[in-house]
Amino acid sequence: MFRSIYKLSTHFNNRCVMGSLSRGIAEKHPSMENYFKGKSFIVTGAGAGMGKVITGRLLSLDAHVFAIGRDIENLPCKAGQKMTRITVDIGDWDSTYCKILEIGPVHGLVNNAGVAHIEPFLETTQHGWDEYEYKLTFYFLLPKKGNKPLGAYLPITLNVNSRGVVRASQAAAKNMISEKIKGSIVNVSSTISERAIPDHVSYCASKGALNQITRTMAIELGPHGIRTNNVNPTVVLTKMGKIAWSDPKKSGPIMNRIPLGRFAEPNDVANAVIFLLSDYSTMINGLNLYVDGGYMTS
Repeated sequence: MFRSIYKLSTHFNNRCVMGSLSRGIAEKHPSMENYFKGKSFIVTGAGAGMGKVITGRLLSLDAHVFAIGRDIENLPCKAGQKMTRITVDIGDWDSTYCKILEIGPVHGLVNNAGVAHIEPFLETTQHGWDEYEYKLTFYFLLPKKGNKPLGAYLPITLNVNSRGVVRASQAAAKNMISEKIKGSIVNVSSTISERAIPDHVSYCASKGALNQITRTMAIELGPHGIRTNNVNPTVVLTKMGKIAWSDPKKSGPIMNRIPLGRFAEPNDVANAVIFLLSDYSTMINGLNLYVDGGYMTS
């Protein structure tokens, strides 16, 4: 009898302890909806692909999103959601800084804007690295007037993928520091930053540089309570990604090294970004978070 009472008492006490622990965790870590509600975030490259999905997710969590991009006029925003559209070229050093500084303090920045210049190493030119105007190699995806693609001239590779991140982050971080906001900066890098593939020398270099930029930011901004992390996806099946990687001869070698047997969807990347922006990741700083199905481990 006493043994039965002891077991019952122990079971009851364990349930009380676990219940208290669960309540404590719930109180310390509110739901995602509660965390993001009323907070402000900047997303660059918000007009398409991953940026559009990330923006939509933040809006659905009742955050105020400052959507930055070149073509954001038609970016959807439902009634009751708060979005401010800002047109700026992230490759423009001065304009990027001024526009983001004008926004004022925010709780997070997602540096998603990026371009990819694709050509064989032996044919790589200066234009693919740092010339301001260059015909983007995805020209076949753009509407054309005659033989000239409309809007096909963009700041290329290093201007956007590396230097643009630095400039946007400088402005956002200064605003956070001025208001003592313990914010989060998430940079969208790539597995290509550490595992090269053919025909992407400038893109590989720009994302490799971004990894080190992120680590440096983590060290220097950490004392201010600002965390900086990367998400590093493999191929992401955005509209452009589906076209660019539709050839099995090109996609096969990468797919064969992914244990999960698939490429990433935009929502996979958005999930990682939301996690790193939230208070569920308050002790994570300077991380490369691979969204790759195991590609980097194979």
